[in-house]
Amino acid sequence: MDQTKLSARERILLTAHTLFYREGIRSTGVDRIIAEAGVTKVTFYRHYPSKNDLIVAFLDYRHRIWMSWFQDALQRHGNNLLAIAPVLQEWFTDPSFRGCAFINALGEMGSMPEVVLRVMQHKAELRKVIEDMLPEDREREDLASAIAMAIDGAVVRAEWGEPAKAVDGFNRLMEGVFYLKPQT
Repeated sequence: MDQTKLSARERILLTAHTLFYREGIRSTGVDRIIAEAGVTKVTFYRHYPSKNDLIVAFLDYRHRIWMSWFQDALQRHGNNLLAIAPVLQEWFTDPSFRGCAFINALGEMGSMPEVVLRVMQHKAELRKVIEDMLPEDREREDLASAIAMAIDGAVVRAEWGEPAKAVDGFNRLMEGVFYLKPQT
């Protein structure tokens, strides 16, 4: 993407997105974002009065683009529960994969209430997407939560360098959940 055609605010946000996701929030300083976005300090602080404001904007942006990607990927792979594993495989093998930005942000910035809120909102929307793929029954919400938790576990395992084992483990958990689920 040609960043020269973007507004200063957009350049700052996209630069922060790249750096925060690739290198971490705490390890990425404002001066580096300013330099790589090609803006002045005055411009940076006009758009984002503090690094915390930029962190919140990053999480909001990441949520929008990741959920859009996730839903598109589910569609490409069949838009059902069986689509989740190939979607995870696709994500985990992307060269830019560095785990879940929300799990990472919580680990780094969990004392910031705005971060905790964004993480909870993101995970709730992920659960809702999963829930919408499940048949209507009284355990639908609990099952969606369990699948979302299995996804989070697979993400963490993939992040430490074992994407194939992460997807295999996710598949085994899914098989177990459906094998053990009482038939009504």
